[in-house]
Amino acid sequence: MRTKLGAWTFSLLFSLLLIAVSANAQGRQGTPPRIDGTVAPSDDDEAREKIARDMAKKANQERQALLKADTDKLVKLAGELKEYVDKSNENVLSLEVLKKAEEIEKLARSVKDKMKGPN
Repeated sequence: MRTKLGAWTFSLLFSLLLIAVSANAQGRQGTPPRIDGTVAPSDDDEAREKIARDMAKKANQERQALLKADTDKLVKLAGELKEYVDKSNENVLSLEVLKKAEEIEKLARSVKDKMKGPN
């Protein structure tokens, strides 16, 4: 009888240990659902979302800085183009005027594409 009681006690303790380990593992696997059936985001999900927001914000700031630099360059090029046109007359069209106009056109397209964003 003593061995049966020892085996039964061991079996009971082992079962309780398995239940405790199982419950602990389930508690770490995910967050329980909310009342409305959705699952609350975990700390990892929130951290990833924050990193994604920060990266998007930084990318937008960099894009804005590039836009500002490009538009400043557009203003400068437009001024240079005006000077070239003012120096030319109705019979002579300078090659510099055409090159400057093409440069402005390319830069304006680049600015337009940057304003549209990464999409």
